[in-house]
Amino acid sequence: MQTDWDLIIIGGGAAGLSAAQYGARANLSTLVLEGMAIGGQGLLIDQLENYPGILEPVNGYDFAEAMRAQALKFGAVFESAQVASVERQGHCFIVHADGTDYRSSAVILATGAEHRHLGVTGESEFISRGVSYCATCDGPFFRKQPILVVGGGDAACDEAEFLSKLTDKITMVHRRDKFRAQPAVAERVLKNPNISVRWNSVVKEIRGDSKVRSVLLANVQTNEVSELAVEAVFVFVGSDPRTNLFPDLAKDESGYVKTDARMQTSIPGLFAVGDVRDTPFRQIITACSDGAVAAHCASQYLDTISCPA
Repeated sequence: MQTDWDLIIIGGGAAGLSAAQYGARANLSTLVLEGMAIGGQGLLIDQLENYPGILEPVNGYDFAEAMRAQALKFGAVFESAQVASVERQGHCFIVHADGTDYRSSAVILATGAEHRHLGVTGESEFISRGVSYCATCDGPFFRKQPILVVGGGDAACDEAEFLSKLTDKITMVHRRDKFRAQPAVAERVLKNPNISVRWNSVVKEIRGDSKVRSVLLANVQTNEVSELAVEAVFVFVGSDPRTNLFPDLAKDESGYVKTDARMQTSIPGLFAVGDVRDTPFRQIITACSDGAVAAHCASQYLDTISCPA
């Protein structure tokens, strides 16, 4: 098994797959290490309809498989392996994964971020059948339908605003009596006639048949439980970037990796792409863009440095 590579990509979501294609196409020996399923969070997408050039919606699995096949065509190699740790020896990275040590002079971190879940009955059962964590991805499928938005931070308010352009039946539920979002962001929501708010309330259960039909809401002050008919539940209670492999990386206040425009992190030779990095917009297309930029810049970096033999 080959252990020395020009470029190692940790993570096989859209950003990692894009980086693999561009890295291999630049004639770099390119290895992708993914401990779970190729495709990442994109596998949760039932119908991807907003990727430029794709006229007919495609599901996330098929999209990821097409990207993987394209990267393979250019010579990228994929290994199913869970990365346990990464260490730096001079200009070389040693990636420890499932008992094998891989070496390269450049690494692209594409480990993504994990959406925080509510942990209530019905949530996991109805993912992609009414439960979503991305309004831009799935909101258009629920035009003119009643939607519940869970959360009270900037993301929840911004996504509720987006969804309110698609339907006038938005209900927000927040466990406190005021939003955590920035005042200007919160004010826009409160003034929006298409959005109503259930304060001091939490979701107890998500109900449905083949798809979401209603939610049970509980008031945290009175313990009163009520049922609300909705066709979709959008959950925005935060996400946790997967940065445990590099605890000393420069990060923003939310824990996302800081990069420059070249996707370079605070560690020379280490690039970060997709949902793990600090970015104002998280979509498949922006993740793919990150991957392409990182692979290109990693290639330029490799022209100046290499691991010792």
